[in-house]
Amino acid sequence: MTQTANARTYTPAEAAAESGFSIDTLRYYEREGLLAPISRTPGGRRTYSAGDLDWLGLVRCLRDTGMPIADLKQYAELCLDATTMDERLALLEVHHQRVQEQVDLLVAQQEKLREKIRWYLANGATRAEQERAAGRE
Repeated sequence: MTQTANARTYTPAEAAAESGFSIDTLRYYEREGLLAPISRTPGGRRTYSAGDLDWLGLVRCLRDTGMPIADLKQYAELCLDATTMDERLALLEVHHQRVQEQVDLLVAQQEKLREKIRWYLANGATRAEQERAAGRE
């Protein structure tokens, strides 16, 4: 971490650690326009601000929930224009709906797993036998 005019900044390694992205991914995101151009020191080294890390937190959330890069690029571009709030909201609502569908599917699948586990337990399997059969003694 460095201090510049009382504003905390982060090295690429610190930004990578904070965001969970690799340094290469940070560079890629900058190149692709998913990040605003990153400030540089007089020596040319990238330096990330707290705002950059906040943005990367949102990018992490969107990527972890399956937002395609193309949609993320569109969202990032829309964020550059203060008059595009409705478009940004619509994009996020569509993504939210896709995420909800995935969650609903996973919950349904989890219930099927629970049913199968209950069946095995009701039909003579014991947890100790299950663990032994799975090689987890």
